[in-house]
Amino acid sequence: MTMTALAYETFNDPSEGAIRLHGEAGFAGMRKAGLLAAQVLDMLTPHVVPDVVTLDLDQMAYDFVRAHNAASATIFYRGFSHSLCISVNHVVCHGIPSARKLKDGDIVNIDVTVVVDGWHGDTSRMYLVGDVPLKARRLVDVTYECLMRGIEMAKPGNTLGDVGHAIQRHAEANRMSVVRDFCGHGLGQIFHDAPNVVHLGKPGRGVTLRPGMFFTIEPMINAGGAAVKLLDDGWTAVTRDRSLSAQFEHSIGITATGAEIFTMSPTGLTAPPYAI
Repeated sequence: MTMTALAYETFNDPSEGAIRLHGEAGFAGMRKAGLLAAQVLDMLTPHVVPDVVTLDLDQMAYDFVRAHNAASATIFYRGFSHSLCISVNHVVCHGIPSARKLKDGDIVNIDVTVVVDGWHGDTSRMYLVGDVPLKARRLVDVTYECLMRGIEMAKPGNTLGDVGHAIQRHAEANRMSVVRDFCGHGLGQIFHDAPNVVHLGKPGRGVTLRPGMFFTIEPMINAGGAAVKLLDDGWTAVTRDRSLSAQFEHSIGITATGAEIFTMSPTGLTAPPYAI
């Protein structure tokens, strides 16, 4: 298959439908978008401290993205009105910035998606606020390890089941659970595209990975049970048993030999505790 510098092709999967395969122009676009998304999280790092207001963090991100002549993909997306999702402690994902202040001992996921020249960079990281208990720190560590084990399996010829199995096996080996209700997704010039990237599975099952596929891997790992519920705001998902939850996310592209991570921190702030 030959792809021109400006085009993408698709292949059809029985369960996922049309999946896009991008050429070098797509990789170049995703590198720019992914870099800016990672820079947003780098910029926020010294500000994620006790007593900071989460709405202030959101404003910092909005200003930073605008200053770089880019857009925040989540603003007005299906009624959402912020640049960031900020999910604290037992919030699994899609936490809404507010007047809430972070407290000593909190663990926080910050999720950002930017649009640069039409390409989407989508990433999230965990932050430790002040003196965080050992059990919570261990959850954060295992969640990052789950992400990276999933990425290690993202290579041509492997399947999404291989990716999900690597994540599930590591989480459950540490007596933690994988959230079933949310998953990663294809992206590129579309925010949410095929395929769905489920963070559990069986080896050899699911879509076979091909060079040119772009998608996120974003495991949500709970210290307790896997069950979640959606709050009345229609966005915020929390653990049903109020156990702690953690998440990391990267946007990646499948290459001829493995995966390119588009959203890696340019300053090495990959997982907490962050040296700043």
